[in-house]
Amino acid sequence: MSGSVMPVPSSGSKVNPGALLAVPASLIVILVIVLPALQLFRYSFNHYEAGQMMQAAFTLENYVRFFSERYYLNILGDTLKVAAVCTLLSLLFGFPVAYFLARTQSRYKSILVILLVFPLLVGNVVRAAGWMVILGNAGFMNALLMAMGIIDQPVRLLYTPLAVIMGTTGVVLPYMIITLQSVLEGIDRSVEEAARNLGADNTRAFLRVTLPMSAPGVAAGTMLVFILCMNAYATPVLLGGTSLTMMAPAIYGQIAQASNWPFGAALALILMVVTLLMALGANWLIHRRYANTMMT
Repeated sequence: MSGSVMPVPSSGSKVNPGALLAVPASLIVILVIVLPALQLFRYSFNHYEAGQMMQAAFTLENYVRFFSERYYLNILGDTLKVAAVCTLLSLLFGFPVAYFLARTQSRYKSILVILLVFPLLVGNVVRAAGWMVILGNAGFMNALLMAMGIIDQPVRLLYTPLAVIMGTTGVVLPYMIITLQSVLEGIDRSVEEAARNLGADNTRAFLRVTLPMSAPGVAAGTMLVFILCMNAYATPVLLGGTSLTMMAPAIYGQIAQASNWPFGAALALILMVVTLLMALGANWLIHRRYANTMMT
């Protein structure tokens, strides 16, 4: 069949199956996230009138109020500080655990992973209640400190920023560990062994090989945990009390309690934009350091 010509399939006439599989998820994202965000964006320009909830308008008074009142700027600043500290602590505490789970050959590894995931099955309110028992004046922490002779009488641990940081870190820590573990398990152990064979000690091999290669997992875990911390509600309310107000409780107060939907929508949009910019910025810095390290 020397004179026959094989037909060349037309790439433009076929639909990518992967794109079709992504359609349902894309529709869900649009319905659940994009459309409500657009509605909040429109509400944020409305005018609030006591007794009428809001009036249709196009005004910047809600954003002007936020940036002109130090009280709300302090709330945003406190939220950023708590989220940054909790993200850093979860990374410092989570990386060794994730590395151990990724490298261990123990037959109990599956049990350890189940114990790690188990707290995610419990609601944040229940976990916050547990922290209230631990950090209360008659709780476990004060009893331990008094038994060790460090303090003579109970100290206030509950309803403080420290309690919020401890509780929030405990909530997000499993997410960081799971994300890092999945990436660390994909790193070939022979790379670390090659670094040791070339004269690097364990610390140098970790800093120059393992840590840079785990940068994608660090970036993904950092973004996920930071977003969760920025939007935390139950833990700051139950453990912080009136000593610390974060953005999510402030938004709830404006919408559900004060019925000021326009200002609450503006707070929600500001929180969303700031969280997205900070997360993308951290992700860019981590990947930039990763690229520079791999080039050197």
